[in-house]
Amino acid sequence: MEQAALKERAAFAAVDRLVTSGMKLGLGTGSTAIHAVRRVGALLAQGRLRDICAVATSQGTAMECENLGIPLYTLNAKAIGGRLDLTIDGADEVDGENRCVKGGGGALLLEKITAYASAAWAVVVDESKCRSRLGPGFPVPVEVVEEARLTVKARLEALGAEVSLREAVRKAGPVITEHGNLILDARFPEPPSPEFLEGELNNIPGVVENGFFTRLRPLVFIARTDGTVEERP
Repeated sequence: MEQAALKERAAFAAVDRLVTSGMKLGLGTGSTAIHAVRRVGALLAQGRLRDICAVATSQGTAMECENLGIPLYTLNAKAIGGRLDLTIDGADEVDGENRCVKGGGGALLLEKITAYASAAWAVVVDESKCRSRLGPGFPVPVEVVEEARLTVKARLEALGAEVSLREAVRKAGPVITEHGNLILDARFPEPPSPEFLEGELNNIPGVVENGFFTRLRPLVFIARTDGTVEERP
């Protein structure tokens, strides 16, 4: 089964299993999460869902919601009140404890705010995203203010990371996030615990947020090449 089909299968399984009418729903960013957005839009159009209040984690997700007629709000809107029933999002890596690395698409700040504001969180992935441990493989994004780029880089290296400034594709220069910041990609060949690093990285002055997600255990939907979808609590 092709990877695109696996991503769709995982996302559809999560929406069909967890999303109900009247929910305040966070919708994630990326090539797997977008299938969840499209599934919600289709179910609304069919009348099988109603009264969904959605919060998007990126401009791209917001635009897809607008195209599909999914009602959009911010976390600060009166209808949301800063709390969500559920967020569905993808991940770049997931370990056996359901800890995640996210932010490959650069939306980690809103992704984390939205996930941690949710009563429940679901992560949708294909089996290629599963890892025995986090850190050595996919680089952990660290969003920083521009003035702190070099001081944060030095601190990350002191923690054992190999660090690079994320460069834009089809644009000269670095990636600029939707909040006007830069992203340092940090790979940890011999990582400390993800829980330790999530807190430690955010203690560095100039760090806005990092891509370790460890404080809220998600329900993970893993699409397998044999056609099954594993639900891992």
